[in-house]
Amino acid sequence: MTGPRPKLSWSDLAGARAGIWGLGREGHANLRKLLALGVEPVLVDDQPAGPVDGRPVLATADGGLAALQRCDVVVKTPGLSRYRPEVVQLSEQGIPVVGGLGLWLAEADLRRVLCVTGTKGKSTTSSLTGHLITGLGYRCLVGGNIGAVPYDPDNAGVFDYWVIEVSSYQATDLPVSPPVVAVTALHPDHLDWHGGVEQYYRDKLSACSRPGAELTVANGDSTLLRERAALFGPRIEWVSEHDDPSADWMEPLGLPGRHNRRNALIARRCLAALGVPGAADTAALRAAAAGYRPLPSRLTPVGTAGGVTFVDDSLSTNVLPTLAALDAFPGRRIALIVGGQDRGIDYAPLATAVVARAAPTFVLTLPGSGPRIRARLEAAVRDAAPAGAFAGVTDCADLKAAVKAGFDWARPDGIVLLSPAAPSFGVFRDYRDRADAFARAVRAL
Repeated sequence: MTGPRPKLSWSDLAGARAGIWGLGREGHANLRKLLALGVEPVLVDDQPAGPVDGRPVLATADGGLAALQRCDVVVKTPGLSRYRPEVVQLSEQGIPVVGGLGLWLAEADLRRVLCVTGTKGKSTTSSLTGHLITGLGYRCLVGGNIGAVPYDPDNAGVFDYWVIEVSSYQATDLPVSPPVVAVTALHPDHLDWHGGVEQYYRDKLSACSRPGAELTVANGDSTLLRERAALFGPRIEWVSEHDDPSADWMEPLGLPGRHNRRNALIARRCLAALGVPGAADTAALRAAAAGYRPLPSRLTPVGTAGGVTFVDDSLSTNVLPTLAALDAFPGRRIALIVGGQDRGIDYAPLATAVVARAAPTFVLTLPGSGPRIRARLEAAVRDAAPAGAFAGVTDCADLKAAVKAGFDWARPDGIVLLSPAAPSFGVFRDYRDRADAFARAVRAL
């Protein structure tokens, strides 16, 4: 894992010469926090979009790095890799390069904080954990990589608990861990940021083992996680999708798929570990589960046409969630739309699972990683013994064409599933933009 982070808190920055590096969502929260502390920071961004509230923003390559070198501390946005040469250079010069979430954790009441990480599933697990805590009658802020930035003055309030989603980027900035950390899944991702798959695993799981860590509640169905148990905290509780087979308290959540059943079980185990009253009361938990609204673009039905159901899973940006999406519809005919920005992900596991799937599956690939996915599928077909009900693969020029081709194949009662196993950047602004385009294509039918 990365080395120890300086244990600085936001309070320590009062009176400091501070720099903010990166002006995205979290960068603007960092600015508001420093202004609340009476600090007027220097602002730096790789690609400045103009002044912020009248304050100039320097380009990193055009005076920005030099300005940061004159600071006492630099608060960087998570998207800037800790392995960038400029970050290493600042650290070697004795300038702490820290993250806003780490500064907050350094002075938070960690007994009432839950950190949730994982390649996929962390957003759903965080949101449903926060929903259950609120349903049990307590004030909860759900934030971090999802929702609110916990230290942003705009989010000030009195809370009983904080549920914080932690990305692999943010994990490298943490000086401490709360006693309880949850890990939902592990799969290769963000390799360009971390510099390799094993470094990604170490960075992702470092949130479980910083000073203060006591218990990791982990996905026991993941071989990758079990193989890396040594990277966790002192104690581990494994949670499987097969645990508590008679549990029905989670039914009001309305979450499809065995992976979401496990996410709900992880959430309940974390509530118990935090000592939330009511966590052991099944009736109270079922009542608390009512009214949950699933996050968008996570197996979200967007409509039907000609008997065909269209499902938006645009947030699936690597293989693991796409496999879970297929698993959520056992026995159903699925036209699967995949492909997008190519980050070099290995698609062999996806191809093997699709070809072996018992129900008919037709794959429609999109530009970017689509041709590599098709090549993997064709290789898996050659190697399959015995083959499943794989119905073929075809390349599509764009998402609209893929929706139409999927609809034609899936009639009269199948599913067209957008679960791309790739990011959306290049063609779309983000996964939401891709989801909106999917919905427009469905409406056009």
